Amino acid sequence: MRKIRHLIRFTYLEAICCVFPVAIFLALAASRYLPAEPIARYDLLLIWCLLVQIVLLVTHYESKEEFKLILIFHAIGLGLELFKVQVGSWSYPEAAFSKVFGVPLYAGFMYASVASYICQAFRRFDLRITQFPRPLFALATGLLVYANFFTHHWLFDFRWILMGLVALVFYKSWVYFRLDETVYRMPLVLSFGLIAWFIWLAENIVTFFKGWVYPNQQDGWELVDFGKLSSWFLLVIITILIVSVEKYRLGDRSIELNYLHLRLEVEDS
Repeated sequence: MRKIRHLIRFTYLEAICCVFPVAIFLALAASRYLPAEPIARYDLLLIWCLLVQIVLLVTHYESKEEFKLILIFHAIGLGLELFKVQVGSWSYPEAAFSKVFGVPLYAGFMYASVASYICQAFRRFDLRITQFPRPLFALATGLLVYANFFTHHWLFDFRWILMGLVALVFYKSWVYFRLDETVYRMPLVLSFGLIAWFIWLAENIVTFFKGWVYPNQQDGWELVDFGKLSSWFLLVIITILIVSVEKYRLGDRSIELNYLHLRLEVEDS
């Protein structure tokens, strides 16, 4: 009975954490069937994302510190989008006033919504990470991961090597989360993979409603390549790294470095 209660509680908290991305996905779905006039769809989505962000701040769903982190990911996401669209990795086929070099400005909010989810999960699940690698090692890994999103178009694609590096750097790291009075844990690398899996599922929904289109979807929707899972896995790592290092910098005790120890009585999830 307790496990069923915890499953319901877990599902509820996950839904609360996903308010920002769900708001974007619902808008993508609904806007697909709206007329292109008088406001272009991508412009309407930008207005919607801005309104949602303002509401989340005013209602204190997001704190000011969380909002600062989300802005960082908005910038990171737009930078990646501008590059990827130019090299033909995917495209935004519809016309809009708010497109810059082929990228609608609402696109940055999709990355920001992932950061919003991570920030909410830290707070609502009372997340604790133990045996976290030293910030210098963690950030160096994150920079290599982000750089590979760009350099693999001209150099060797190091993503599988980088995934091995991530497993090596974080193999001792565990993430703890609380449901009522019970604390569960899982390997941090596993959490990277689970979040990436759900983003990949969401990506299939977004491309179905033509939020963006991959080259193989130009003539009709197809399932997103499973290889994209590795891309999302690596992008999730960047997100969690920046949030975690910033929390540590601010003195948040939810992050325990690998030379510190946190003793908890836990149940393995």
